[in-house]
Amino acid sequence: MKRRVSAVLAASALALTAVQATAPAANAKAIGEDSLAALLTSDGNKFDNDKSDFDIVTEAALAVVAAKPDSPVALLADGTQRLTVFAPTDQAFRLLVKDLTGQTIKSEKKIFTSLVDLAGVDTIEQVLLYHVVPGKTLTSNKVLKADGARLTTAQGGKVKVDIRKKPSLRITLKDRDKNDRDPRVVLTALDLNKGNKQVAHGIDRVLRPMDL
Repeated sequence: MKRRVSAVLAASALALTAVQATAPAANAKAIGEDSLAALLTSDGNKFDNDKSDFDIVTEAALAVVAAKPDSPVALLADGTQRLTVFAPTDQAFRLLVKDLTGQTIKSEKKIFTSLVDLAGVDTIEQVLLYHVVPGKTLTSNKVLKADGARLTTAQGGKVKVDIRKKPSLRITLKDRDKNDRDPRVVLTALDLNKGNKQVAHGIDRVLRPMDL
């Protein structure tokens, strides 16, 4: 299963290379080209009981590409393309489903199927793309220097970075939903896939490209 879905992602990514927003500079320091898709599926590509990992966002990406092979989400499998992902943890999706339905669902698989039923593939695609900053490898050091910056996402919307260093470090991403708490970067899940052109940082809630 893992090999099949990874192959689908990789094949789709090859067809999407031309849509990459920003190419790396000619004199850029050479870094690795291991993709985020490879990292996210490296644990066996299955739901588990670890609310702090990224099973649901992985399955959501796979579902989108399976339904829409030409989706830009497939760029997550092309490690030659620079991008940064703010990846919601499984707990973040649990909180989203509770906000949408009023129910607390423990099973990660049920959370995933509930999201598909509620939102549909097209909406899930747009939400995922709202978590991707294309053309940029934003390591944590760069994020910490981006206080006040508005990052343009692959969905087309913007996310504002808000840094608070006292009394303790807090990195908040301000989305389009004004009524709920904004996602915060999980400080123990920074720089996933570091050393490569594609990096990710865990966040504790799902970014919302619209007011829910």
